[in-house]
Amino acid sequence: MKEIIFLTGVSGAGKSTAMNFMEDNGYYCIDNMPTELIPIFIELIEKSDSYDKIAIVADVRASGVFQAFKDAVENLKGEEYKVSIIYLDIKTHVALQRYKLTRRKHPYADKFSGNTEEALEYEKEVLKPIRQNADYVIDTSDFSTQQLRTRLTQILLGDDTKVMNINVMSFGFKHGIPTDADFVLDVRCLPNPYWIEELRSKTGLDKEVYDYVFSFKEANVLLDKLKNLLDFLNPLYIKEGKSQLVIAIGCTGGNHRSVAIARALAQYFRENWDNVSVNHRDIDRK
Repeated sequence: MKEIIFLTGVSGAGKSTAMNFMEDNGYYCIDNMPTELIPIFIELIEKSDSYDKIAIVADVRASGVFQAFKDAVENLKGEEYKVSIIYLDIKTHVALQRYKLTRRKHPYADKFSGNTEEALEYEKEVLKPIRQNADYVIDTSDFSTQQLRTRLTQILLGDDTKVMNINVMSFGFKHGIPTDADFVLDVRCLPNPYWIEELRSKTGLDKEVYDYVFSFKEANVLLDKLKNLLDFLNPLYIKEGKSQLVIAIGCTGGNHRSVAIARALAQYFRENWDNVSVNHRDIDRK
């Protein structure tokens, strides 16, 4: 089966870098092919064994091109091709910095009397339908060249378990919510081992506390629902270009309930993902 990847996205987001990487990895690359020529090109190469992996950098900014692009992709997906769309995105303020460094002219600059910021915002609006239909969206704002190459390698390998770095953290609300958390769960709704005298000086790392927390049906149901939610969310985060997720589990002091839940959640993730870490921020605080 031939593999065809359409590479598109915002100007300045790194399409040239991505194309060079794919060329180095055995893809036959074509830069800036007009959308209406895609079916003709496919007809030319479909009988050849020399072109099994193809990458097409498509400029889809022109008015009316989106439908032609969409039709070309859908027609290919119905044949003997593995087709993917990779969309490279970038935050506007980062793109402006890149344009200042390279002194390049944005393709829409003349439309806005040379105002690059307005040109970028307009371009993003034009490209919105493509972004919504992309198989992968990569935000390159904080990426080095090597990080972009790594992300592309992960996509081409087709193994999402290697993509996401998951950090599960326990904490105590009395010491403040972690500022770097992407997802915060409050488990103060569960029975508190602190009020059991023989458990007070122990933590969720101790078997007695762990077993106490999960002796309640509510704790097990909560953990199962959290697993289901994050199993649903993780692939969506990956598609949006996110490669790191910090999940913060909080209780009152960060010693008992949050530690037990974080331990159980991290163990579950380790069964399904390659890069999982767990830390207990406030476990030594009394």
